[in-house]
Amino acid sequence: MPISPNFTSILSKNWEINFTQCAPNGYLKYTELCNLLQLTAAAHSELGGISFADMQEFHQAWVLSRMRVEIEALPKWGDTVTVTTWINSLENSRSIRALEVHVNGKKIVGSETFWAVFNTQKRRPEPLALPYEHFELYPDKKATATSFSKIDLTHAKSVLFEKKVSLSDLDIVNHANNVKYLEWCLDLVDPKLLLQQKVESFEMNFLKELSLNDSVQIHENIEEKDTIFSITKEDKTCFALQLHFN
Repeated sequence: MPISPNFTSILSKNWEINFTQCAPNGYLKYTELCNLLQLTAAAHSELGGISFADMQEFHQAWVLSRMRVEIEALPKWGDTVTVTTWINSLENSRSIRALEVHVNGKKIVGSETFWAVFNTQKRRPEPLALPYEHFELYPDKKATATSFSKIDLTHAKSVLFEKKVSLSDLDIVNHANNVKYLEWCLDLVDPKLLLQQKVESFEMNFLKELSLNDSVQIHENIEEKDTIFSITKEDKTCFALQLHFN
């Protein structure tokens, strides 16, 4: 699709929180929060002519590599949230995108995301084949207090759970959807910590693809206010999650 006449380098989009997105406490699930952030990023890419559909002409897609989310509060059922997004950097095969969530004019969530251009046939990163110079970049406009990082997985960790990747775990790029990794790990957290909104921030590293019928192990390491999960396949780490509790 061509660049939309409504394209702007900073996009704000409203979403109404419905009951299917909420946990038993009536507040937005952490996984659904990530979905809203990604849907807003996708909407911005579509307006700017670098959407999934545009990129598939070159067998390309954006895939998430790292993500950090800082949370003041979660929206609840019936709230209308405004998600605002802009790009900090974009060159060759990599992009850093910032996102914020506001309710009634108050910022409640900030996120920094790191994306890579992925060839869906060759299954490897490559430079973006589409023009992107029309995107104004905002390298100094940050959405989080701390940038994403490489999660430290050097400490001893125990195996909590084993699972096989199902069809329902796959997305349009034919690999396990990034939100599914988060869902698998959060299912192993004490429900009280989630329902009482004790998660102050979380960070995710996506390291290797998972495909249908892959068998994986989920590991956990707890250190004071931080819980670190890793997902491995044949002893190779595919995903890492660091939860920080208040």
